[in-house]
Amino acid sequence: MALMNPFMSTRPSLTKTLGITQPIPTAKTTTTVISLSKPFKISHKSTKRKTQRANAIAEIGSGVWPIDAKEDDRVLLDPGSEAEGRGEREIVKYDWTEEWYPLYLTKNLPDDAPLGLTVFDKPIVLYKDGDGVLRCHEDRCPHRLAKLSEGQLVDGRLECLYHGWQFEGEGKCIKIPQLPADAKIPRSACVKTYEVRDSQGVVWVWMSQKTPPNPDKLPWFENFARPGFTDVSTTHELPYDHSILLENLMDPAHVPISHDRTDWTAKREDAQPLLFEVTERTDRGFAGWWGREKDQSMPNFLRFEAPCVLQNNREIVDKDGEINYFSGLFLCRPCGQGKSMLIVRFGTTKRAPFAKFFPEWYFHQNAGKVFEQDMGFLSSQNEVLMKEKVPTKQLYINLRSSDTWVAEYRKWMDKVGHGMPYHFGHSTISLPQQPAVVEHAPAGLVASTSASLPAKGGIGSMHSPNYANRYFRHVIHCKECSSVVKAFETWKTRLSILALALTALAILASQKQWKAFFLLSTSLCLAGVYACSTAIALNTTNFIRTHRRL
Repeated sequence: MALMNPFMSTRPSLTKTLGITQPIPTAKTTTTVISLSKPFKISHKSTKRKTQRANAIAEIGSGVWPIDAKEDDRVLLDPGSEAEGRGEREIVKYDWTEEWYPLYLTKNLPDDAPLGLTVFDKPIVLYKDGDGVLRCHEDRCPHRLAKLSEGQLVDGRLECLYHGWQFEGEGKCIKIPQLPADAKIPRSACVKTYEVRDSQGVVWVWMSQKTPPNPDKLPWFENFARPGFTDVSTTHELPYDHSILLENLMDPAHVPISHDRTDWTAKREDAQPLLFEVTERTDRGFAGWWGREKDQSMPNFLRFEAPCVLQNNREIVDKDGEINYFSGLFLCRPCGQGKSMLIVRFGTTKRAPFAKFFPEWYFHQNAGKVFEQDMGFLSSQNEVLMKEKVPTKQLYINLRSSDTWVAEYRKWMDKVGHGMPYHFGHSTISLPQQPAVVEHAPAGLVASTSASLPAKGGIGSMHSPNYANRYFRHVIHCKECSSVVKAFETWKTRLSILALALTALAILASQKQWKAFFLLSTSLCLAGVYACSTAIALNTTNFIRTHRRL
């Protein structure tokens, strides 16, 4: 899902393709060829296949229709390779823990409370200690396994809310209220720690407990360091796997259909064939150019880099010859089975003039709308992959004119998936060893009240902990939007009270001119109440397609 860029406002005639020379960092890896235990059904003697029969047979509904195999070769991506045909595949050394994962936007980190997050199936807790230094531990108290993220900060120390054990920044336990005064704290009463870094406004975590952090693997984005570069950044929790999220983000073909008229960039009638050219492939990802077939140009540069970083960059030359840089940056963190978190960053060195007239929360709610437009079919796609238990090669029909990046990504997963907790590759698959743990929302008035802290939401459907709910997926992770919602709620309450008071004065007033004045003022207050309610709904209510039944 290539999200719409709030900055982009350029004319095609001014667009010029420029080279980007930044290479994909290449890890020192070993290459091994292994033989698969089960040969694939599709075998090819060469990459340029010779069609052995003129027609294939496809079942459509209850009928059987002939399909021209040569036409298939022209429009479909090759489902396999020569090595696959021999029952072989290439794998590279990979360990998912020896990577940096994006955790949170630095500006949205709470200053006075711990934050519970996950990377794959590993729960971690992130917080700032008394000196403002970022700290990260395993989100589990060694005493009775309670979540430390449910606790609180006391004098800069992390306190478990179950029995009050306190831990300092390096993970050492420094207080156990239940111990006698003369007893020493056991050495085993400490928590695992993880290294974190704040880089270009994003907090990253190194997940390995065995290997020291590798600074060369910490992503650096050249455009975001350019003078005058500004961005709009948002965070979203999503109810599907990170691989499906990445696949969706590197699929520009769906934008005109799925996001028709969402803003000024997506129009259904613009759906068309696309051009793709893969220019780089390494053990850590791939990169290449893409554009619209009718333009016969590829001005957009896409780069995927392990483990979960996707960039879509473009350079535009204006009429004065000045180069302007645009970036769509997607940082996708796996949060476990069927869950992911995405940090979206759209930035540019030349912001569109009209963008300054819109508040930042407007772009945030528009981004939420985009995700909700995709959420239904991406969640169902996640279910199908889990149920079918076969590689994507056996399920997808990949078109040359739209699905090149998707196929490249799944083939990359074939090479490194063995080093992940689970993966869905092009020709390989490894399912999670343990079933997903489903977290339910509180039930009943008492339970809802007990979960009414800012990190958990409050009473009412808007605040219920539910990944399909925009408030829970985005607003609680965004200081900008949460403060805006609270401000509108405050104004709504004040205007409602003022409207009641003015109505009472209108009733008590004896002169007509005063009655008219008070009634007019009441009307203006009610209009303000309606405007506040609309703004709150805009930030917290999910998008529903008009053609869907309610």
